[in-house]
Amino acid sequence: MKKIILTGGGTAGHVYPALALISDLEKDHEIHYFGSNGMEKEILKQYSSITYHEIPVVKFERKMTLRNLMLPFKLISSIRQTKKEIKKVKPNIVFAKGGFVSVPVAISAHKLKVPVISHESDLSLGLANKVILKYCDCMCTTFPETAKREKCIYTGQPIRKKIINGKKLAIKSDLPFLLVLGGSSGARFLNNLVYNNLDDLTKHFFVLHIYGKNGKEVKHENYYGVPYTEHIEDFYATADVVLSRAGSGVTNELKVLNLPMLLVPLSKQISRGDQIENAKYFEKNGYAKCIEEEDADYLNIKENLLNLLKNYKKTVKNLKKIEKIDANEAILELIKKYEL
Repeated sequence: MKKIILTGGGTAGHVYPALALISDLEKDHEIHYFGSNGMEKEILKQYSSITYHEIPVVKFERKMTLRNLMLPFKLISSIRQTKKEIKKVKPNIVFAKGGFVSVPVAISAHKLKVPVISHESDLSLGLANKVILKYCDCMCTTFPETAKREKCIYTGQPIRKKIINGKKLAIKSDLPFLLVLGGSSGARFLNNLVYNNLDDLTKHFFVLHIYGKNGKEVKHENYYGVPYTEHIEDFYATADVVLSRAGSGVTNELKVLNLPMLLVPLSKQISRGDQIENAKYFEKNGYAKCIEEEDADYLNIKENLLNLLKNYKKTVKNLKKIEKIDANEAILELIKKYEL
């Protein structure tokens, strides 16, 4: 049986796309996951068939800080230790999903002449994948425009199979269901918008709210909130419209499910602007509506959500026309092509 190392972390968006390949990979691969002592370690606990390897990682801080001066030395140390761990596993291939966790794994595997396939979820390459591009054999991309770079191949975004098999939550309401989510950590802006306007919002919608670690428990009529769920597919199955950040993982899941979405991307003040690029691309191609955070207020948000609801049938019909690429199959074919 061949062996594969999966790696990626920092956010759930760097983990779940890799895990989308698990059910197919485990048929003929021994699966190992290289990650940090962070979110990915918690997520991987539910996968008993995967051997988890905790490695030292180096995170570059975008703001100017003295800690970044130590980064080259820490990275060298991380690569040295990661190489030892890879030698123990003796993998046939590495699949790197991005995030700072992936960098020492991709570099180490390359030095050991182990093939590396990476994947970029966003329209533009993240910092980690800019480094990894030099060391990988090929980089899969979610967006066709991103594949114009050397080594890059357009495959689309891998989607967990369970996403399309959700069951509606046991909640009865005559109101349409609005799902609000902000990524694995939650979104303070969206959370506060919901909390501060809940009385009015629940006149128009039954609100399903996945508020993350940055939110709080609230009791209210026509409202159901949870900090996190392992069954996001059931929330998707229940929702009529979605208010969300614009992480590529979630937006591509919503697109596959033909769910009308209003995207409020993470502000460029606290990000590299990748979510803004993703959201504008989705809006330009008719997949979603987009409001940048600086332009978003409750009345604007509500108006756009009600318009999505008003044009629900038309929106869903347009979403169904979009060509749906089987990214899982495309990536699995590349793994077969490159593995030793």
